[in-house]
Formats: sequence, C-alpha cells, structure tokens
Amino acid sequence: MEEKILRRIFNGFIYIHILEHTRRKPFYGIWMIEHLKEHGYTLSPGTLYPILREMESAGLIEKEEVNTNGKIRKYYSITQKGEIVLKDIKEKLNELKMYI
Repeated sequence: MEEKILRRIFNGFIYIHILEHTRRKPFYGIWMIEHLKEHGYTLSPGTLYPILREMESAGLIEKEEVNTNGKIRKYYSITQKGEIVLKDIKEKLNELKMYI
C-alpha cells in the first residue's frame, strides 16, 4: 500500500517536471527520460509517452512533429492552460513548504 501511494506522489512530480521543462523549452520524449533519470526517476518510453498523450489531451501541452535528419521527432511545449495549471501548482507547493 505504501509503495502505491509513493508511486502516485512521484508521478505527480513527473507531471510537474514536464510542465516546467515545456515552459522553459520544447523537448522530445527521450530527452525527458534521460533528464528525469538524472533526478532519480526511471521511466521507460512505455510509461512516459502515455503521460505526454494524457497531458496533450487535457490541453496542458502540445506536440509539434519536426523532421530531424530524416526522422520525425515530436517536440512538446506548454500551452496557455498548462501555464495556468503550473502557476497554480507552484502556489500550492509554496503553501506546503511552510509546513515542511
């Protein structure tokens, strides 16, 4: 049970990472997997891409397909709705920091 709860919390952190990094600069999925690994998260493409699709469906991020050396690479960037959600998340995290 404890592991299940921790997984949900850490999944929330992954969503925040995605929003923050799409706000800074568009990225492609494999870059995000490697970046999250630097922060101690281990994700496979089979885990990350459904999250990205879910966030795209929710209107938080958008995808642009770019031809890079003959390969189509999908770059993700934040939407206006995603910016608002990220701002709300940061406000809630600041409130929480008062108690930690």
